[in-house]
Amino acid sequence: MKPLKLLSLFLFSSALLISCSPEPTQIVEEQAQPLAEIASATAEIEAMLHEHIAVLASDEFEGRAPATPGEEKTINYLQAEFEALGIGPGNGESYFQSVSVTEITTASDAVLTFSGSNYNAELEYATQMIVGSQQQIPTTSIADSELVFVGYGVVAPERNWNDYAGIDVTGKTVVILVNDPGYATQDPEVFNGNAMTYYGRWTYKYEEAARQGAAGALIVHETGPAGYGWEVVSGSWSGPQIGLQADNLNSDKNDIEGWLTLESAEALFAGAGLDYQALKDRAAQPDFTAVPLGDVTASVTIQNSVRTSQSQNVIAMIPGTERPMETIIYTAHWDHLGVNPELPGDNIYNGAADNATGTAALLAMAKMHADAGPAPRSIVFLVVTAEESGLLGSRWYAEHPVFPLETTVANINIDVLNTYGPMHDIVVVGNGSSELEGYLELAATAQGRHLVEEPNPERGYYYRSDHFNFAKAGVPALYAESGEDSVEFGKEWGAQQAQDYNENRYHAPSDEYDPNWNLEGAAQDILLYFDVANKLSRETGFPNWLDGNEFKGIRDASQSARQ
Repeated sequence: MKPLKLLSLFLFSSALLISCSPEPTQIVEEQAQPLAEIASATAEIEAMLHEHIAVLASDEFEGRAPATPGEEKTINYLQAEFEALGIGPGNGESYFQSVSVTEITTASDAVLTFSGSNYNAELEYATQMIVGSQQQIPTTSIADSELVFVGYGVVAPERNWNDYAGIDVTGKTVVILVNDPGYATQDPEVFNGNAMTYYGRWTYKYEEAARQGAAGALIVHETGPAGYGWEVVSGSWSGPQIGLQADNLNSDKNDIEGWLTLESAEALFAGAGLDYQALKDRAAQPDFTAVPLGDVTASVTIQNSVRTSQSQNVIAMIPGTERPMETIIYTAHWDHLGVNPELPGDNIYNGAADNATGTAALLAMAKMHADAGPAPRSIVFLVVTAEESGLLGSRWYAEHPVFPLETTVANINIDVLNTYGPMHDIVVVGNGSSELEGYLELAATAQGRHLVEEPNPERGYYYRSDHFNFAKAGVPALYAESGEDSVEFGKEWGAQQAQDYNENRYHAPSDEYDPNWNLEGAAQDILLYFDVANKLSRETGFPNWLDGNEFKGIRDASQSARQ
């Protein structure tokens, strides 16, 4: 997009902002010139993205794993860049918020053994199964643990669904399907149909298994319902795993948690005299009851290297001129998967798209807001740690907020930018959730673009990035991304690029920076997010969740307390 077109875009965008704002005269004075300057500098925005991504995704930064030398390089780089932009610290006099973490590395020689009268197998780590533990101790194990198939492992009273009804799994190992019954049936009346609910996330399944007293929990991996291939599981789960430090060392978690390949699961069920596919079909029905896997038991012992340390969220802020405690918070995660020394060849998970792009975007938007000048409300740039380990940095912030959540106006989250050029559409993840989507639609219309629902709601992306922790705390959170309708090449080509990334680079060492990336579309998206935050920063109202959203009650209560 040429600067002249961007200038027109921003002038139109500014007019829309003026028409919707309570004090149009004042806003004209504060916005017109800075926005024109930003519009004429789009090429500079793209150049900034290339510059920052190249650095953050370089081998020198060692995959940006928390609590490693790669973290030190990353957070120091971010602080230096915020300082260079003249943007001050967001946590008192510090740019950092300490996050207490424990790193657990499971030895890769673990062997999962199945034993029964008609079936015996020893499964190999990484190729046939992955096992680990959230318990922050050197050794955990299960021995001759009875196996029980619990379908999707869901207890949802509001949906009259309980996969654990009528069975006691205390001390046993449960085998669980990935995703939820809605995906299996494609019936919009069953859960959310094709769109994954939180009951479909692997994090929930382990949580529920622990609540039921299970010693072990094994999820069967299937690429379709999981939304990613086995290499993502083996890559993400091997090597160091980061969790928040727990006073009880997570003794309330399962002793063993892990995944089985589909082939391993099918062989296990056949060895127990059961038909995996038939039981999977039954599990999608509300009258399903758990099924013991005959006399087959599971045993495994894992050795863990445990290291406690501090990681850091990075926080910078442009203080508001009138209501500084009312904040609009941008988020992106700076971390990725680090280095896996046991991986042959290229063993650095550079995380160029995921999420050096989003981190670079926050620096670009920080410059834009600095150029635009202070607004009545504060703009906060929160670059969080340990997203790849379970959204830990944003969870820590939500549990230890620097700025009160009741006066947090909104969260805008950026996780993986478009590297394929301009798109006609922009995808709203978790479409129909909050009033923030109206602000985004206004900005998209000014660009001649339109909002669309996410193409793969069954993958549960709404529960897989840092905005989710703000949502759970009641703060309206916007998570959007470029669509797939390429301006130059069309929808089919755009969908192919997304599929290629998911299959070949997502959570793999091949997610590396390419200087030939077309970041024009990324710049367009950044301008959208800037428009949303810029408008919110100059208003007096607080956006809310839409009626029927599960987080609206939390927001309503916090706003009542604020008033």
